[in-house]
Parts: sequence; C-alpha cells; structure tokens
Amino acid sequence: MSRQVVRSSKFRHVFGQPAKADQCYEDVRVSQTTWDSGFCAVNPKFMALICEASGGGAFLVLPLGKTGRVDKNVPLVCGHTAPVLDIAWCPHNDNVIASGSEDCTVMVWEIPDGGLVLPLREPVITLEGHTKRVGIVAWHPTAQNVLLSAGCDNVILVWDVGTGAAVLTLGPDVHPDTIYSVDWSRDGALICTSCRDKRVRVIEPRKGTVVAEKDRPHEGTRPVHAVFVSEGKILTTGFSRMSERQVALWDTKHLEEPLSLQELDTSSGVLLPFFDPDTNIVYLCGKGDSSIRYFEITSEAPFLHYLSMFSSKESQRGMGYMPKRGLEVNKCEIARFYKLHERKCEPIAMTVPRKSDLFQEDLYPPTAGPDPALTAEEWLGGRDAGPLLISLKDGYVPPKSRELRVNRGLDGARRRATPEPSGTPSSDTVSRLEEDVRNLNAIVQKLQERLDRLEETVQAK
Repeated sequence: MSRQVVRSSKFRHVFGQPAKADQCYEDVRVSQTTWDSGFCAVNPKFMALICEASGGGAFLVLPLGKTGRVDKNVPLVCGHTAPVLDIAWCPHNDNVIASGSEDCTVMVWEIPDGGLVLPLREPVITLEGHTKRVGIVAWHPTAQNVLLSAGCDNVILVWDVGTGAAVLTLGPDVHPDTIYSVDWSRDGALICTSCRDKRVRVIEPRKGTVVAEKDRPHEGTRPVHAVFVSEGKILTTGFSRMSERQVALWDTKHLEEPLSLQELDTSSGVLLPFFDPDTNIVYLCGKGDSSIRYFEITSEAPFLHYLSMFSSKESQRGMGYMPKRGLEVNKCEIARFYKLHERKCEPIAMTVPRKSDLFQEDLYPPTAGPDPALTAEEWLGGRDAGPLLISLKDGYVPPKSRELRVNRGLDGARRRATPEPSGTPSSDTVSRLEEDVRNLNAIVQKLQERLDRLEETVQAK
C-alpha cells in the first residue's frame, strides 16, 4: 500500500488509546462461532457481547459502567435454543436489543435500566419466518420498530416489531446464495447487500427492486462486505485474486469502475467496515487482526485517503462500535470501539489531539439522536426522512427507558395465552418453572438461616 503524504486534514493525527485494565470487562467467554459479525453491540447505556453457552445460545448484557471482572454466574439473555450469531441495539430505544440465531428465529429483548438481576429467557417478541439460521439483524435508522433480518435461506425479511409481522420479503430470486452483509442507507430508503454470488446490490426494499448492481467488486473468492457512505457512495472490502485484502469506493450511479481501490495486506481475516457520517471516516477492523485502519472519504479525487492505523499485540475476535452520542466530547473522542479478546472486552478510544477543553464544533456536528423520524406505517407508505439530529455541545444524557409496545394481534396473543391442546405444558416451560422453584427455595432457605441467626442473637442478649 502506498504511503504518500496525506493532504491536510484535522483527522490526520487521530490516535487510538486502549482503556486501562480496570475499565475493561474481564473474564468473559466470547463465542467461538465462526461467523463474520462483530459479536458485540454497544450504546450509551449497555455493552452486549455474544458468549459461549451450553445448551443453547446466549449473550451477555452489562451496564456500560460495570467494568472489571465479570462474575461467572452473571445472568445472561438465554432464550435461543442454538448459538446466537448477531445482535443489534435499537437506535431509538437504548433498552431494546435484537438477536439472530442458528435456531432460525429473531428475538427482541427489553433490558431493564441497571442491567439484569436474573437470567432473561422470555423475549418481548419472537419473529419467526426464516427456514435457516439468521446471521444478520439491522434496525432501520429512522423508522420506529422496523427491523431487518437476513438468513442463510437467502431471504431478507423486514419486520414491524410493533406487530410482529414480516411486512417485506426479498426472496432467493434477489439473492441466489448466502448473504454476507446488509446495510441501510442513512435515511433508510435503500439497503446495500453483498452476496456469495460475488455481486453487490443496492435495493429499494419496499418495491423489491434492485436499483444498482456490481458483479465482482473484488476478484477474490472470500466474503465481501459493503456499507453506504456519504453522497450515495458505497464502500466495499474484499480480496484480490491473489488473496490480498482490498478496500474500494464506488459511485452507485456509475459502478463500472471504482472511484478508489487500495490493496492493504495479505491477511486472511474478513474486514468489517464501520462508517461515521459525521466525520466521513471509515474504520476497518479485521477479525483475527490486531489493528484498526481508518480512512477519510472526500468528494474530490482520490476520494479515499489513508489516515493511520491503531495496532496492539492481541488479535480481536470481534468488535463493537459506539454511536456518536455515547462518546466523551470533552476529550475530543470521535469514535470508540469495544475489542473482543478471547476472555476480555477492551474499549479503545479514537481521539483527535487538541489542547483546548472547550467544545470542538468542527469535530461534533449535529448527530443522529434517539428519536425516530417516522413510524413504521409512514415508512412502509413510501415516506423517507433523515435522522433527527441533536447537538452534543452539553454532552448527552440517555433518556429514561421507554417501553417497547408490541401488539401481537388476537391470534398471536391467543397462541401465547393458551396452553397446548392437550393441556400439558411444553418440556421447556416445565424446566423453566422447575428452575424458578429451585431459585425461590434457595432464597427462602437463606432467609430462614438469617432468621435463625437473628433469633439466636436475641436470645443471647
């Protein structure tokens, strides 16, 4: 890769700073599943990561400030019956998270403020429609309660979480093979997908039409990932015919040739791109790598400018990316990653070196806030809107938890309220009830022991 002199940029000297040991999450068991997702999701309230679990799939959710060594008996979100492959926090409710699993279901969970005190087994709603494992979940950036899921059945489903219904379906006629990545545009009007058939597609999901398509953006056979960036462009990561990792920038209106194509190295890990629309910086994190590269995207040639690279000794098993409203603006922090090691989650702050403690207007333009711009019905009816922006000048204070209202409909409510025809509860229900009874018995026993000690103390006096 060429190391030419980079033009003047306020992000030229951005540097990564790993957190101190007491600010990391220690002794966590990160999932061993071989799937190309980040395995970690964060927001201004919580950090969630997919972990190893026996007898099904589970992920860990911790309040952001609860750092240090994690208790081995910490309660998990454990409703899936097979390994969890992807998780995503709702951008409009910091207490709601969606998970996709090998059990072919998508589940939406509500996490109480302060975190879990008991294992969470009952989701707010279960979305069933895929016939094979679900590897991608992604919330709509501006419409409330709209969730996308992609499965290994080569189907993309768009759900209205408020009703639990799949409102849009993109079937195998659109993607004839495994879907590697899906990304919403900033206003949620389009999605960008990459597929095992070596094509990158820009799709209007409400019409089910392919707006633009590029065959073989990278010549290699390894997975390609694609994300929307500024001004209608898309960025792809992939491999050359000689297995060299590449990053390319494309104009969706002219996909014949890339605006920029750069070769990086010969590592084998798939590069996961994270784009910040406020600064036009894209970060590339490779699974199995020990580095994070970052590039600035501009509107003039050569369009994609290499900035720098953060390197550490240990490789990463996954990566979480904090929304802009969760950063410390008084420290000129423009991005924060949560790097998963085998037994640890380590925050890494990306900082612009500035001497002033005053709010830096040029680093923090108005950013996407937590309020949705549209309802699900409005978006499905054809309306589009960009995110509702907020200022970070006085910092960001997360709002109190908002209840996720779900109207499952009469049939869904009846199914959940009525036992099975025989009147006999399922084996899963019985086992959960038995475990709850054991937990209650243990609590009663501890209370009885305390009462006995208290009586002995009173008698002694």
